[in-house]
Amino acid sequence: MSEQDSLASLAERFEEQRPQLRAVAYRMVGSLGEAEDAVQEAWLRLSRADVSEVRNLGGWLTTVVGRICLDMLRSRTARREEPMPDPVLSGPGGVEPEQRALVADEVGIALMVVLSTLAPAERLAFVLHDLFAVPFDEIAELLGRSPAATRQLASRARRRVEGAAPAPDTDAARRAEAVDAFLAAARNGDFEALLTVLDPEVVVRADGGALRPSVLRRGATNVASGAATFAPLMDAGLRVLVNGQPGVLGLSGGEVVSVVAFTVRGGRIAAIHILTDPERLRTIDIDALQ
Repeated sequence: MSEQDSLASLAERFEEQRPQLRAVAYRMVGSLGEAEDAVQEAWLRLSRADVSEVRNLGGWLTTVVGRICLDMLRSRTARREEPMPDPVLSGPGGVEPEQRALVADEVGIALMVVLSTLAPAERLAFVLHDLFAVPFDEIAELLGRSPAATRQLASRARRRVEGAAPAPDTDAARRAEAVDAFLAAARNGDFEALLTVLDPEVVVRADGGALRPSVLRRGATNVASGAATFAPLMDAGLRVLVNGQPGVLGLSGGEVVSVVAFTVRGGRIAAIHILTDPERLRTIDIDALQ
């Protein structure tokens, strides 16, 4: 086989792994653009490497992407950047086939937000082991730690994730019913109805980017009291799925002004995440979601 044919064959094998590699990178860095950069860098490293002795190319590439993303996270930590994770948007009809790996395992925005609070090493250990079944000894090599210390990192991360982002309801109809009830109550300014549909520990987070203030509200009473502030971002909008969960694309004059994601647990709204950063909203293709 010629060198050109060999590279073509390698590229074909790499493309087979691309969906999983994007999923790994997205869970690690929370940015769709940076995830694509990490996957592309993994291809460059693969194309220059001798992998003739590699038995599991998918596993090899997963650890390479993990190492690249770890470097990205460490650089971001040094710059003190913690933006809200990029949303994966789908039309109301369901998640697109090419997006399924990105939002598998109930990886909603609420979980992604919790992952963004983990230290880089914790995030790597949890994502690679708990979500992609990479053995601890392989992760330990990436981190330069012992397998036992790496296991402790994953365990600590797991406790934080389970405590802050419990699994949402899986019944799509039940989720839609809760969101409909919330939107109607917010639109009508019905405080009592809002308290009924909101989880007592509900959290609202809004990320406006560099030019707009971020917002954090906790507790049903506090969120219900401020619902009038959020209602315009959700009204006259387009119903979508955000990471597979119910959401609304806020529109004004044909432009996207917000992405609102809801997490429904126990039939109530447990979390609302609102993205109003104009720089990130500018890239959304409305037509593709209708």
